[in-house]
Formats: sequence, structure tokens, C-alpha cells
Amino acid sequence: MRIARKIGAWAVVGIAALVLVLFAMPTYRQGEASIAGKTAQDFPLEIWGKPGHLTDLKGKVVILNFWATWCPPCVAEVPSVKAAYDKLHSRGFEVVSISADENKEDLLAFISKKNLEWPQYFDGREGKLSTRFGINEIPAMWLIDKTGKVRDVEGTEDLIGKVEKLLAETPSSK
Repeated sequence: MRIARKIGAWAVVGIAALVLVLFAMPTYRQGEASIAGKTAQDFPLEIWGKPGHLTDLKGKVVILNFWATWCPPCVAEVPSVKAAYDKLHSRGFEVVSISADENKEDLLAFISKKNLEWPQYFDGREGKLSTRFGINEIPAMWLIDKTGKVRDVEGTEDLIGKVEKLLAETPSSK
């Protein structure tokens, strides 16, 4: 009887410790007020057919767009993102999309059909990059300024206006 109680007590302590560790993990973001103002994490990606990193886009305004072709709200945002990209790309605006599609062929077919010219990162079903960024649901969109700081985590409402404002800033004018 005593051994069973001790084992039960240690099991409760172990479970409590596990819960505390999970809540302390950096990828756990529920309850955070905002990531705005924090530097966006770097990661490797292919930029126009060449290996690169998110930090290679420093000096530009970037949207980091977490999405999937099977997600209706994500697909609904594509025209706004494309309009902003088409209008502002030549002024230093970039889009990097992180796809949670289950297979790469669906993503590539959608990109081709919609003529999406910006870099696409296939994160796949496992979503390792999305998990690393603390993305729990899609669509999720981060607007990153020229210094690499996350400035906004909202959707596409007035996207062109938000991007134009950041394009007009110089790194010291914030």
C-alpha cells in the first residue's frame, strides 16, 4: 500500500513537472500578448531558386505568410497579398509563404495557377517550421520591417497601407 502511494505521488510530481516544462518551451505562444517588436527567427529557404535565409531579406519589408491551399480563409487572402506584392515588390516588399499543404504537388499547382511569384517554403504535414514559430492555426501572417522586427501579426486588412508605411520608414525613424 505504501509503495503504491509513493509511486502515485511521484507520478503526480512527474506530470506536474512535464506540464511546467511544456509551458516554458519557447514555441508555446498561447497567452502571449504579441510577438510584435520581436526579431523574427531566421530559417533557411530557397529564394528565387537559390539557397538563402530569411535574414537575407533584411532591409526589405517582408510578409511571412503561414497558409495552405486547402484552407479557405488562406485562399481568400491570396488576392490581397498578390495585389500588395504586385504593387510594392519593386519598392522593396517581399512575401515569403510557409505552406502547410499535405503534398508539394498541390502547392505547386496552386502557385502556377495563381501566378504567385514569391518564395514558397513547403513545411508539409509535420509543420516543423510553423511549430517553431508558434503557429497554432492558419492563416497567420507576420509583417516584418526592414530591421527584421515583427511589426504586425494581423491579416490583410489595409495591407497595402501597412506595407507602404513601413517602406517609407528608415531604420532610425521608428
